[in-house]
Parts: sequence; C-alpha cells; structure tokens
Amino acid sequence: MTKIDKVLYTARTHTTGGRDGAARSDDGQLDVKLSPPGSGKPGTNPEQLFAAGWSACFIGALGIAAGKRKVALPANTAVDAEVDLGMTDGAYFLQARLNVSLPGLDAGLARALIDEAHQTCPYSKATRGNIAVELMVK
Repeated sequence: MTKIDKVLYTARTHTTGGRDGAARSDDGQLDVKLSPPGSGKPGTNPEQLFAAGWSACFIGALGIAAGKRKVALPANTAVDAEVDLGMTDGAYFLQARLNVSLPGLDAGLARALIDEAHQTCPYSKATRGNIAVELMVK
C-alpha cells in the first residue's frame, strides 16, 4: 500500500441514515439526499456519486496523458461511467465500465490516452484488482 507523502486535499463529509439519508460536505458545497438504487425515492445513491467522481477524475487524468504528448483533448471529451451494484454468492460487489469519448482523435491515440489515464487516475488505482473494470473508446 502506498502512503501519501503530501496531502493535496481532504474531502470531509457527514452522512446520516445510510442509503435512506443525507450527506453534506464540511464546506456546504455538497448537500445531497440519499436513496437506495431503484427505489424511486428522491435523492442519489453511492454508486452514482462514485461514477460521477471517477469520471471527473478520469478526465483530469486524460488531460495529463494528453499534455505529456502535447496533444489537446477535444473540447467535448466525456466519460460515461456505469457502476453496477450486484451480488455473488450472497455478498455485495461493484463492477464498472468507463465509456470514454474523445471525438476527432485517432483511435490508437485515444486508446493510449485511456490506458495511461487508467494508470494515473487515483480512482482507477483504488479499484485496480478489487473490482472488474472495462475501459471502452466510445
């Protein structure tokens, strides 16, 4: 396990009620109602929050990879993240797919940027070897 030498940012949240509760950041920038997936109740769920955070971070990692190659990312770069919550043998698990859109880039370059971003992105590092992940060029 890698220990961080220099902390760049610490996110702090207070959550109550679990999947039927609410979460709020200490700075008030995040204030969300939570609800179980598929319940139809108002609010988001941890899987949606994880998908949003990972896809945003992944786009940042794509930018780093592109910068190393002195290539500009397309203005409409996007990541559609899908995070599944499921069960196997009575235990809960996640799996994910990142569908990456880099319109106008050569397919080989797009694949290279995605593969490098997956090595750089902290969310990708956290999931590597822990959940099934598919990376696709859209």
